[in-house]
Amino acid sequence: MKNKIDYHLEDPTWCRGCGLFALFSAFKKAAESLKIPPEQLVIVTGIGCHGRLNNYFRCYGFHALHGRALPVATGVKLVNPRLIVVGISGDGDAYSIGLGHLLHAMKRNVNLTYVVVNNLIFALTQGQTSPTSREGFVSISHPYGSPEYPLDGPRLALAAGAAFIARGFSGEPGHLLSLIKKAIQHKGFSLLEVLSPCVTHNKVITYQWLKENIELIDQDSSYDPKNIQSAWDRTAGGEKIPVGLIYCQKKSSFEFLVDQDENRPLVSEDFKVKREELEKIMDGFE
Repeated sequence: MKNKIDYHLEDPTWCRGCGLFALFSAFKKAAESLKIPPEQLVIVTGIGCHGRLNNYFRCYGFHALHGRALPVATGVKLVNPRLIVVGISGDGDAYSIGLGHLLHAMKRNVNLTYVVVNNLIFALTQGQTSPTSREGFVSISHPYGSPEYPLDGPRLALAAGAAFIARGFSGEPGHLLSLIKKAIQHKGFSLLEVLSPCVTHNKVITYQWLKENIELIDQDSSYDPKNIQSAWDRTAGGEKIPVGLIYCQKKSSFEFLVDQDENRPLVSEDFKVKREELEKIMDGFE
């Protein structure tokens, strides 16, 4: 293909069979399909197996502290709204230490895409129970089974007022590609949870298990993702895990409400302080 952009920097080092390979491939294809220039794309990752993805991707990248991907991504977007910003976290990074940031980003409706790679376990730290692990899940942190009920990210997003909520599966890469494109094109905060089996530490939630326990709601012609009641009903905890576009609505994004002049982003402003002004400020601390 003429003028095709190569987003691939180097080969990833994830475990063989990890669902992150499918996400990485789908993400590259989405960027290519949407013709996103590498200099206009920013990937902000958190701490987890997903965290090195921006090192493999030809674009701007930032590796944030654990649970802090969204504050960084929000700051980037507000300073330069012209950029396409994608935050990537794991279920531990997003739904545990980063949960407070997630709720407020959804409430504010910041125009960025947040991909949560959900393998239902803390994989990078050798397999502890995560916020999304199923009740009774046995791990090195809960050898007698987890006594907690799992957190449902998309359902939480509905309660928080998120305008775009979707769930993909790394075992359905073509379907995942379409969801990534829709999430990036949406004007506002987009939450895309990706069910991604950990082949090393989670021997329960496998590719086969997920294939038998998910339902592609996109194939249901009666389902309306613009109807919030339908979204509530479909995510209410039935026999199957809903995968696809769960909910989508249009509403003004946060950066537009804060500063409506798209032609003058903060990054283009001159905030240099004159020496005498700076010295006067510093004198106040003596």
